[in-house]
Amino acid sequence: MGARVEAEAGTGDSGSPEPEPESWPLRCHGGPETPESRRGQPPTAPAAELPSVMLLNGDCPEGLKKEERAAELSRENGLDEAEPGEETTGQEVIVIQDTGFSVKILAPGIEPFSLQVSPQEMVQEIHQVLMDREDTCHRTCFSLHLDGNMLDHFSELRSVEGLQEGSVLRVVEEPYTVREARIHVRHVRDLLKSLDPSDAFNGVDCNSLSFLSVFTDGDLGDSGKRKKGLEMDPIDCTPPEYILPGSRERPLCPLQPQNRDWKPLQCLKVLTMSGWNPPPGNRKMHGDLMYLFVITAEDRQVSITASTRGFYLNQSTAYHFNPKPASPRFLSHSLVELLNQISPTFKKNFAVLQKKRVQRHPFERIATPFQVYSWTAPQAEHAMDCVRAEDAYTSRLGYEEHIPGQTRDWNEELQTTRELPRKNLPERLLRERAIFKVHSDFTAAATRGAMAVIDGNVMAINPSEETKMQMFIWNNIFFSLGFDVRDHYKDFGGDVAAYVAPTNDLNGVRTYNAVDVEGLYTLGTVVVDYRGYRVTAQSIIPGILERDQEQSVIYGSIDFGKTVMSHPRYLELLERTSRPLKILRHRVLNDRDEEVELCSSVECKGIIGNDGRHYILDLLRTFPPDLNFLPVPGEGLPEECSRAGFPRAHRHKLCCLRQELVDAFVEHRYLLFMKLAALQLMQQKASRMENPTSLENGDSPSSESKPEDPPGPEAGSEEEGGSASGLAKVKELAETIASDDGTDPRSREVIRNACKAVGSISSTAFDVRFNPDIFSPGVRFPESCQEEVRDQKQLLKDAAAFLLSCQIPGLVKDCIDHAVLPMDGATLAEVMRQRGINMRYLGKVLDLVLRSPAREQLDHIYKIGIGELITRSAKHIFKTYLQGVELSGLSAAISHFLNCFLSSYPNPVAHLPADELISKKRNRRRRNRPLGAADNTAWAVMTPQELWKNICQEAKNYFDFSLECETADQAVEMYGLQKITLLREISLKTGIQILLKEYSFDSRHKPAFTEEDVLNIFPVVKHVNPKASDAFHFFQSGQAKVQQGFLKEGCELINEALNLFNNVYGAMHVEICACLRLLARLHYIMGDYAEALSNQQKAVLMSERVMGIEHPNTIQEYMHLALYCFASSQLSTALSLLYRARYLTLLVFGEDHPEMALLDNNIGLVLHGVMEYDLSLRFLENALAVSTKYHGPKSLKVALSHHLVARVYESKAEFRSALQHEKEGYTIYKTQLGEDHEKTKESSEYLKCLTQQAVALQRTMNEIYRNGSSANIPPLKLTAPSMASVLEQLNVINGILFIPLSQKDLENLKAEVARRQQLQEASRNREKAEEPMATEPEPAGAAENSASQPRAAKDPSSPSLQG
Repeated sequence: MGARVEAEAGTGDSGSPEPEPESWPLRCHGGPETPESRRGQPPTAPAAELPSVMLLNGDCPEGLKKEERAAELSRENGLDEAEPGEETTGQEVIVIQDTGFSVKILAPGIEPFSLQVSPQEMVQEIHQVLMDREDTCHRTCFSLHLDGNMLDHFSELRSVEGLQEGSVLRVVEEPYTVREARIHVRHVRDLLKSLDPSDAFNGVDCNSLSFLSVFTDGDLGDSGKRKKGLEMDPIDCTPPEYILPGSRERPLCPLQPQNRDWKPLQCLKVLTMSGWNPPPGNRKMHGDLMYLFVITAEDRQVSITASTRGFYLNQSTAYHFNPKPASPRFLSHSLVELLNQISPTFKKNFAVLQKKRVQRHPFERIATPFQVYSWTAPQAEHAMDCVRAEDAYTSRLGYEEHIPGQTRDWNEELQTTRELPRKNLPERLLRERAIFKVHSDFTAAATRGAMAVIDGNVMAINPSEETKMQMFIWNNIFFSLGFDVRDHYKDFGGDVAAYVAPTNDLNGVRTYNAVDVEGLYTLGTVVVDYRGYRVTAQSIIPGILERDQEQSVIYGSIDFGKTVMSHPRYLELLERTSRPLKILRHRVLNDRDEEVELCSSVECKGIIGNDGRHYILDLLRTFPPDLNFLPVPGEGLPEECSRAGFPRAHRHKLCCLRQELVDAFVEHRYLLFMKLAALQLMQQKASRMENPTSLENGDSPSSESKPEDPPGPEAGSEEEGGSASGLAKVKELAETIASDDGTDPRSREVIRNACKAVGSISSTAFDVRFNPDIFSPGVRFPESCQEEVRDQKQLLKDAAAFLLSCQIPGLVKDCIDHAVLPMDGATLAEVMRQRGINMRYLGKVLDLVLRSPAREQLDHIYKIGIGELITRSAKHIFKTYLQGVELSGLSAAISHFLNCFLSSYPNPVAHLPADELISKKRNRRRRNRPLGAADNTAWAVMTPQELWKNICQEAKNYFDFSLECETADQAVEMYGLQKITLLREISLKTGIQILLKEYSFDSRHKPAFTEEDVLNIFPVVKHVNPKASDAFHFFQSGQAKVQQGFLKEGCELINEALNLFNNVYGAMHVEICACLRLLARLHYIMGDYAEALSNQQKAVLMSERVMGIEHPNTIQEYMHLALYCFASSQLSTALSLLYRARYLTLLVFGEDHPEMALLDNNIGLVLHGVMEYDLSLRFLENALAVSTKYHGPKSLKVALSHHLVARVYESKAEFRSALQHEKEGYTIYKTQLGEDHEKTKESSEYLKCLTQQAVALQRTMNEIYRNGSSANIPPLKLTAPSMASVLEQLNVINGILFIPLSQKDLENLKAEVARRQQLQEASRNREKAEEPMATEPEPAGAAENSASQPRAAKDPSSPSLQG
């Protein structure tokens, strides 16, 4: 049965990706997913609906699920595979988790060992494992044999006959070829450099930094066992001065602490290719492949021959060629073995190096999918490196991923992966994995190419034209510059429009890719900003270069709507994207006044390539225009807009609304529609029925039994738009309305009225779509459509007003409620974009923050916003500034700009590059200069006054916000900013890398930066992020499960999601990070601290590697890890992690942030636990001050803070202070929760206890006064707080709330956890069996950055969450 259902599930009519109209109401309304989670995905069945139907009826037997599923299918036959999460029932998942088995490996020269493998691995993956193992890592050129038969590299293990548990695989050395010899030398070089971080600092080969091991002293898992007896050992807890509350110092050096392993042991002095390469013909015929030159650590110079049989010493010297073998005549199949023979130092150090290498956590060395750049780096010595040198000169093209001699056909790869089958889960996983891999390779290649283009290293395909207009092809990728070539964008804003068009186009590509319609193809697109230029890199449509654009375009317009074409196949394909993208099919007039039908904007062009595929390109107007920034003569905007000073003319006319805004607006309209329809239906029913009360009370007749009865439209359904009950109501209403449709003419009338009121394009069902060509200059509409055009114009005006009247105030409200907690510019931008607010509205957001009654509680948002406004304005200026700088003046120009921007030094002087060398004669200017080679030194005359004046002007023009500062120092003073934070923001936005050292920004005697401080400039890259849809559905379902309190099921689903994510993305990805964090938290809650530690350690490493070492998300992960370390009695580690988190927060934002209260409470509690009372008070009192500011003096958080401070005073026997703080807390509890609440009672008990202790102390004191020193004094009972009590408080402040469980529940849960994890810890947990259990998935203050995180944004001590 199961298998059959699966097959049906896959083929569920994949031809038609849109549901029937009636099923639309169910699907528009998103459940409690975050807006982020839906970005770039078609509006598939919302998360809330998914769990309730399929995956999560965990209590019903398997068979039943399958039948339900079959019923689902027959009912929804019309939803396409856009909802892959649906059919993943038990059967399919098993496909991935084929049980592993172990095989024995026999390699020459070492003991046989066994290896765990899984059937769907490839033979190649065993090769990789052997090349990574300490004892076999020096082999690269070998094959594996089973019973004398050689295994094929690319076959899956399950397809190998006779391979089973216990089989023996022999490693057989193969003869070398030139290619294999190169790979071998490269691999040996990689092993020698394996601990060297320079690739990470230089941003090459997807290496990036991680510093966790510096703070945990190695791997946490092992130390857990070592450090058992740690509890009472004295630990030095005093943090460095700059971490203490109130410190003004913000040093930069601790950002990248020196790692002991980085000073690598020197194995060799030099390993390079010899100048005698390539071997002459006669030596080739003796099997010589290439020659190497080596200087050993003992200063011995040797020349080595790589031959087909292996490596040996020859008798050549630097000036004399003698290929005969030298003595000792030792031939070795591996270069490492040969070097071991001739250099004792090499032998010793190489062994130590490999031992260290394999001890590192794999996550510290696996490559990330996309390059992450570091904005600071220490001074590094530049060492000789043959492979790097060779890579640089052979332009790496012939070496692309070891495919010798051929460049990759990117377009073919990108499109073929899209065409892979996707009927069932294994097929979809394979397809998504292929898509993701090709995208990340393409992004890397495009980035390299774009840099080569700007650096002038690629020949243009139209070299005779002026520099701005040139186009380039490199490695089968087409590059164009962001300038307005041939006045294409003349009516839209010229160069400015040409600069934003590529990012708009990229958003369009992202969107169409996410809808994923079979048969419709987009180009691989990457946008690279480098050295002030914007480069668009695109894959090449086969045949496009041979013919003229005019001939190729068969759909759309190449002149913005004068001539327009259409094509039935394109209309059919685009029609399928029309519903998910909310694009209206519409008619326009062409130059001959004929009507042409389109289902996209006119600029969107359709071209059929020579490969017969239907491509669409130029998707820059996929979404409707933003009327707030597009003044149209004679069109007035709604009152909300004009009140806010809109419309404002922007620099270009390509401003469009974000997809998130369109979705939110349609959702908003949908709720309105339901309300109107339901209210009218209600009134009708009420007048018809004698007894209306049965509907009024909550339990309305279920819609299955009496489809005509609509449920009472709960008054609050709008306010609780996202909440589950509102959703359920809407769902019932939708069914009702759908079922009413045909029967009753009166209810049809109701629907028609509601549709009209909300601007639906259909009169029988809710369907809001936008015409992207409205208000496009040059586009004309037929007379017959005038009414439709009028409605569409109104809809656009309403959407513009919706952004101002709902989305921005909603954002500010979320910030006041701390539902979102941005910490830097990037996280603020993320939060704005999730709500569909473009960055150009930043000024408006800040205005609203300033006018808000809770201005004080929005202080952090205001600071981040102002910092973002300043650095974005500075970035705009920097871009044009850099375009005038030639390559030799780059570091001087950048350091001069940074001095003008941040240094207090009043008149910095720029050093012109001509200083060092004087050329004999000036070259006459060549016509064909690389970009920016103008003899242009205009940049050198910029002054700080001028720059800041321009920044203020830019802020006014672009963001409509008036900055009141004329210098950096005034800005810092006026808005409470930090210069180090501004430096970080501008560096990240522009790709600058600066030297890691302490900068004296405030010195008035010398400038802060010299040209030696600017190390590099990196590209800033925007690209498509392909998603793992099935994994994501599992993840969301798991989250939903956890929120309902089903931890076990949630845990299983999230484990499953983790497997699927790994399948698609490989080991490193932002979404895997979120998955690991949630898993760690669940394990922690279920009492399995070791597992929690291990998962959270991975989450921290991954966050450092893929998001950046000081990204707010990484700070968050550090805090979680510290909590789990404390719970595992690793106190000193917990403290150093918390100190690290505090340092990073200070650097990224400063001290005055709501998150700092949580951090300081954590630090204070741990210090209290190790009896550092005075230090603990400094942190706790700071936390109290910050909480009071951001949550208001009457909030429950503040009450909790008072209680924590009181406990420390009690431990110090300062009872008066303790009483004072506890009374404050008691008052808050009493007013907020009432006399009878348990919190209030607890507090009053504690007050009594404190009073008794105070009285006892007073008695003792009096006794001493009366009887002098002879008094017999009962010893004061001052005990250190127990670890358990500290841990309990830590859990409370981190939002892990406990609800008591019965003994039986606990036993079941324990058994379950034990069964799943084979816990070593069962014994330790049994003592804690009384301990309650927690449900809440995220701390009530967690940052919002991670794409997919549920939030319980309530106060952790509020009654609504108390068990």
